[in-house]
Amino acid sequence: MRTWNDKKRGGSHKLWLAIKLELLLIAAAGCICIMREIKSRLWESAWESGGQAWTSEDGEAIEVTADGGYIKWVEFHVTCEALKAAYEQDVDTYKDEKHLNWIELIAYVGAKHGGQFDKNSVREIQKAAEAQRSGESTMKELTEGMEYYDYYLEAYTAVLGGMVGEFSIETEDGSVASFYGLKAFSPIAKGFDYSHYDDFGSSRSYGYARPHLGHDMMGQIGTPVICVESGYVEALGWNQYGGWRIGIRSFDGKRYYYYAHLRQNYPYAEGLAEGSIVTAGDVIGYMGHTGYSVKENVNNIEVVHLHWGLQLIFDESQKESDNEIWIDCYELTKFLYQNRSAVAKVGDSREWKRVYEMKDPAVEAYQSGKAPAP
Repeated sequence: MRTWNDKKRGGSHKLWLAIKLELLLIAAAGCICIMREIKSRLWESAWESGGQAWTSEDGEAIEVTADGGYIKWVEFHVTCEALKAAYEQDVDTYKDEKHLNWIELIAYVGAKHGGQFDKNSVREIQKAAEAQRSGESTMKELTEGMEYYDYYLEAYTAVLGGMVGEFSIETEDGSVASFYGLKAFSPIAKGFDYSHYDDFGSSRSYGYARPHLGHDMMGQIGTPVICVESGYVEALGWNQYGGWRIGIRSFDGKRYYYYAHLRQNYPYAEGLAEGSIVTAGDVIGYMGHTGYSVKENVNNIEVVHLHWGLQLIFDESQKESDNEIWIDCYELTKFLYQNRSAVAKVGDSREWKRVYEMKDPAVEAYQSGKAPAP
């Protein structure tokens, strides 16, 4: 039988639960107000810089652009399958009267779906391509009324702009042939195994808590690392987070390729230095596990791998700041697998060289001073 004291304690317990619930509700309401204030300030900041915000149906901000200024944020969710479908349309129509631009096709789907791509994206790309090839429509007509098409076109051009075009390359019989197509390469040389998964944004704790802003490709020490796109070496040396690393800027200045955790004692290709001009497909370094140390040449990374990242730069103020734009390279890495650079060992040395030399018009334009200024 419950005593009066038991009932009193029970009543007090219920009262305490009620008070806790009310406090939780007040706290939740406070959080909502704070989030609304933060979002409001973010929107105000975007508009003050001449920006626009693209929202989904539930009102959540997806992208922020700068109308008349420069892009502040990009999320790259284009699937490997969508990249392939658009690329094939571009190559198939090369020199046709109605040559299709693969980036325009991708931007069209991106603008339709707020930057999201799924299994239906390939069909949408093919349908848009067919409409243009048949003369039924043009890209201008297809994108009429799409308020954010220009944003996606600029953003995706920043990601993919230097990867497709004309080039010439040596063939197996020693001759040189001219091509139009993919002139960017996988970061790992042909014939070398690796494993990978989508690890973009996963947590890192060395130094300070931060997200992983690149893509890891696990393999063996000494695996030749390949230059993805032609450009010039902007950074070379030790970084306590990336160990021995290389930073290569595209000639148009929009892309900064970051290759990290290179091999201890012999991290770089012979002769590579800051300012060196490199051609897509060149061997630039060797996989290792250096980094996580202020002391140079230390192997403090547990798993041997290449970390490669792609930073987009629309304004030089973004280069080394709190406003850097790094994209998820997993799907792009899968896409680039179709173009892997064949390499051969140089005698008894630890050096590897590409087998088939390539001439990239972008390199020649940069050397002659005709390349677009960053």
